[in-house]
Amino acid sequence: MSTDSAPHGTPRPGLERRISTHPRDIDYVRTNIPCQWGCPARTNVPAYIEAIYNDDPTLSYVINRRSNLFPGSLGRICSRPCEEMCRHGDADLGESVAICWLKRVAADFRDDDYPREEYRFAKTGKSVAIVGGGPGGLAAAHSLALFGHDVTVYEMMPKLGGMLLYGIPRFRLPDDIIAHECADITDLGVEVQTGVKLGEDFQAKDLMERHDAVLVATGCYDPFKLRVPGEDLPQVYSGLEFMMRVNQGGTPEVGDRVAVIGGGFTAMDCSRMSARLGAERVDIWIRETEQDLLVTKEEIHEVKVEGIRFQSLVATTAILGDEKVEGIRFARTKLRTDPETGMKIPQNIPDSEFEVEVDTIIAAIGQRPYLEQGMSGLDREVEFDASTGRSTVQGLYAAGDFNGGASTVIEAIAHGRNVAEEIDQDLVGWRRRRKVVTMDPWEDTHRKRAWDFIDRTDMPMIDLQCRFSDPQSEVELGFDKDLGSEESKRCYLCGLKYEIYVPDCIYCRWCIDLCPRDCIHLVEEFEHTESGRATLKKTKDWNKVAAIVIDSDRCIRCGECLRICPTQCISVSQVNLVDQVELGGGGPHGE
Repeated sequence: MSTDSAPHGTPRPGLERRISTHPRDIDYVRTNIPCQWGCPARTNVPAYIEAIYNDDPTLSYVINRRSNLFPGSLGRICSRPCEEMCRHGDADLGESVAICWLKRVAADFRDDDYPREEYRFAKTGKSVAIVGGGPGGLAAAHSLALFGHDVTVYEMMPKLGGMLLYGIPRFRLPDDIIAHECADITDLGVEVQTGVKLGEDFQAKDLMERHDAVLVATGCYDPFKLRVPGEDLPQVYSGLEFMMRVNQGGTPEVGDRVAVIGGGFTAMDCSRMSARLGAERVDIWIRETEQDLLVTKEEIHEVKVEGIRFQSLVATTAILGDEKVEGIRFARTKLRTDPETGMKIPQNIPDSEFEVEVDTIIAAIGQRPYLEQGMSGLDREVEFDASTGRSTVQGLYAAGDFNGGASTVIEAIAHGRNVAEEIDQDLVGWRRRRKVVTMDPWEDTHRKRAWDFIDRTDMPMIDLQCRFSDPQSEVELGFDKDLGSEESKRCYLCGLKYEIYVPDCIYCRWCIDLCPRDCIHLVEEFEHTESGRATLKKTKDWNKVAAIVIDSDRCIRCGECLRICPTQCISVSQVNLVDQVELGGGGPHGE
């Protein structure tokens, strides 16, 4: 087993505030605050959940905006990588905390005049063009405006929001939520030009002549093809095309029978919208099984509640019809496991084809960026670094889905912020924002042991009949304050670090005997990795004991050890991974 030693350079933990960039402390966050590390934007999950418990949704919203910028939107549609990492989801601890839905509590109950606390630098005289007003582009615009640059966003659609506005149905995400959170960014002085398209109204080269840097964040709008006969027939849509038509006010004629191909969130959205548009039967056809899908179990449940069926282990081989869609032909598939990657790979079963009558086919199998769009006239071939966003052309960058391919909203936001830091560094000569670990003295946890056994809170939903009488009605109603408070109690507050100061320990074992989970150990040896993490060799032989150590990876922050310790050799620190800015190349200035 492994754990972590005391934070770098600390004679006795928990006595004073410390700020660190040491790899040991960064690694501590990665290992012991898994929800925050699992979030691509590194949102401080324990801090914002604790604010909800303390009945301060405004503070919770502000903590969210430090990292993810769209709490109201993400509290509804986030892919929830944090919940996959939640310690409460361990086999012996029950279901993960409803982290995503608690983010919505912060957005639903925050004060209208919540503080815009971002630190703003003085004007630099530099200007940056951002092509694309979706989550990635707007996240970059936010950071670059705070850094003091003049920012102009060029957006091809009539409104900002990108996939949030045009790719997600309103029954999942109301457009007023998107508009408010976009305005929070443009209110920083960001100029916006809508209805202009890269590759048609201008080239990247044109913008580079007018700006000091150009960031392309146009997302993925080129749908993948099924590559089967008949896919050019009328009533065959890509998933994105279908949702964009609906979200721009259209009502596509879907007929009585709809086949949706694909198993991602877009496929779920298209199937549910088809039912709202009057289809009598909607089926989702997938090459794998339901258990292999990456969408949430709640999404699968709601799809079924709305009468939509899953058809597993099939692959499309042809679309049938002369002048319009009349049916679709499938082959049965079986899954084999790749011995090198462990991935399940569908294979068609010979002589297993069958046909199904349908009126409309929606191929929601993903999309890719138009990488060459708008790149003519440059003096060299353009290639983008997937991490930094820099390109082979000086001053030209890319962020979000345009750079790395289709991803999630939270991944696009995180990448947009990261690339903005690279642009700023190139423009001013040093890095002005960085991640640091702060460690503050703390008294104890407010958690009660009984809270470990609270069941995960279910999301309240509108009645089934209301979903179809008003297709735009939001299905998930959100937690009220009481439900939010109850769910917040389940959080283990993994940002709290309990440590034993060995010189004061008398080895009484009271903490070990009282500990409700096996997380305090007698140790005879420590071995440190390059990152500073200590691998422990446990023992039961008192003649070999070198220390008693708390394994933070298993600790559930119940505080029982702290309260029973007769020598008070156990201390508590609150550990946070936060952004700090630097002035003039000097030290950290503030969060």
